[in-house]
Amino acid sequence: LSNVGLLPAAIAGLDIRAIREGAQAALDASLNAPASKSPAALGAALNVGLGNTRGVGASVLMPYQDALQPFAFWFRQLWAESLGKDGNGSLPVNALGAVDQHSQLQLYLAGPSDKLFTLILADAIGDGADVAASDDAELDYLSGKRLGDLLDAEQRATAETLIRNNRPTRILRIAQPDEHSMGALMAHYMLETILAARLLKVDPFDQPAVEEGKELARTYLSAEQ
Repeated sequence: LSNVGLLPAAIAGLDIRAIREGAQAALDASLNAPASKSPAALGAALNVGLGNTRGVGASVLMPYQDALQPFAFWFRQLWAESLGKDGNGSLPVNALGAVDQHSQLQLYLAGPSDKLFTLILADAIGDGADVAASDDAELDYLSGKRLGDLLDAEQRATAETLIRNNRPTRILRIAQPDEHSMGALMAHYMLETILAARLLKVDPFDQPAVEEGKELARTYLSAEQ
């Protein structure tokens, strides 16, 4: 959210002032609240605490909005690069609902209970096209429904199933992924990551292991000239 980072957003026509205002709102909500009610502090404590007490070694971020798929990739880099040091950190996994209900959910529910799940749910009821009518009586429950109704049912069913199976699950809701909400979401996760690093006693702002690989790659390229 620096000037350099926001320049592409400005060129793309986004309201960068709203992005910064959303980020400030998220920071205020966490930094001006006691630790027991600070969203970022609670998130950091949840991640680190589950790792220490229940062996949770992976953090799955699964938004149910296509527009948030790039954000999930951004989270993956932020979490891995900031915390994976000195034997610390947890594996960040990006998923997308409802697509990955079919490719990953079997493992999530019946595999090792070593993951924290964060679902970002959409306000989807009534959105999208009508579901096509069918003469099949077994599909009567879809009559009059829209695609958004299906997405809402699937996201709620996934959250409830994870909870019923005692999988650590937290739920975030974003009505609309606009500039303000995205600024807030990014600021929240940056602060949560910094606080998790503090609990793990690692520096979130360096990447020595990555740098080692870069230097070795440069050595290989220099030797080929």
